[in-house]
Amino acid sequence: MKLLTTGLMVLILLGVSNAGQKQKPKPCEDAQSQAEMTICAGNEYKKADAQLNKTYQELAAMLEDEDKAELKTAETAWIKYRDAHCQFASDQYRGGSIRPMIEAICLTDVTNNRTTELKNQIKERKQ
Repeated sequence: MKLLTTGLMVLILLGVSNAGQKQKPKPCEDAQSQAEMTICAGNEYKKADAQLNKTYQELAAMLEDEDKAELKTAETAWIKYRDAHCQFASDQYRGGSIRPMIEAICLTDVTNNRTTELKNQIKERKQ
């Protein structure tokens, strides 16, 4: 009984401590159908891709021509990897209506990771 009471108190305290905090809405949480979820996931990917392009341009502007060419080569290879990786990751849902959403989610995640990598390159070059 004491363990149950202690557990309840912990849950109540956690609930109270989080009650005043605004939760950041998760993307696509209001989507009601598979089509809406797929559209939303596609829009999230477009945002991630736009941020990647902005970060890429920022890094490229810092580079000499030779380094810029190397960055372009690396980015072209990375795009091929990203696309092939996410196609493979979503292929298990081939023929299903969820497949495009799964691919878009993968593209978003991998693209966000690449943006972080490029931002780290920018930070290193500024030091």
